[in-house]
Amino acid sequence: MSVCGILISVGDVRLFVDVDGAKLVPDGETMRERPTIVLLHGGPGFDHTPYKAHFAELAEIAQVVYYDHRGNGRSEDGPRERWNLDQWADDLHTLCETLGIERPVVFGGSFGGFVALNYATRHPDHPAKLIVSSTTARIHLDRSLAMFERLGGPDVRAVAERFFTDPIEENREEYLRVCLPYYTQRPQPPELLARVTRRPEVSEHFFRGELLTFDLRPRLDRIQCPILQLAGELDPIVTIEDAEDLSAALPTHAKVVRFPDAGHMLALEHPEAVLSLIRDFVLAYE
Repeated sequence: MSVCGILISVGDVRLFVDVDGAKLVPDGETMRERPTIVLLHGGPGFDHTPYKAHFAELAEIAQVVYYDHRGNGRSEDGPRERWNLDQWADDLHTLCETLGIERPVVFGGSFGGFVALNYATRHPDHPAKLIVSSTTARIHLDRSLAMFERLGGPDVRAVAERFFTDPIEENREEYLRVCLPYYTQRPQPPELLARVTRRPEVSEHFFRGELLTFDLRPRLDRIQCPILQLAGELDPIVTIEDAEDLSAALPTHAKVVRFPDAGHMLALEHPEAVLSLIRDFVLAYE
């Protein structure tokens, strides 16, 4: 596969796809095939570009595929009624088939983790491995608001509650300004968010719809592949209680790693540890 920053037709839309690293590398007298890691970004309403800063090093051990979900980043919108977790999950499966990616290692962070988990339940024989970070099978707003208050006080909780109750542009911008700093226990480089292509309409659509209603737990036992779950104990949006609920619902072949002093952006807060865990998991073929 040779793809670099182009739009790929996937069903009724074209998705923006970029790739780091080769699938085949010279190894003595042969060409050795390496794993393919497909990265699912968070949001929705953002794009894959933060992953470039954090995960490009994985090209040392694998081919790394980035893409923007439909309605996100540089990908096409398609019908708004298809901005849902089932369609986003099926888009991943179709994208892999289109690109000839067999048995991918799928990484999903935050919202990307919702999509990754749903994909693995809808297409259980497709992924080779699954890595989910700062994600869960169900969001509990009461837990999130309590954590925002614990980390930032009642004023921060009030801003978060306004946004989740009514995710209009004014409340969203206030939320990003006031609440986003509490997502991590380390300061975020200002350019990290500045370089992201933001699509607020898909964010509002999801926050008004599935965010507080989806529940993947009844179907998680369908997942067949090995799973690595990463969770921060100070995460205000996917709380550690939510992560524990996910752990309890996942099949017994899941490996769970908790970070006591980290929030929602584990690759930013503990980059060396996260990359090391991912490398070991990807390369440990059963």
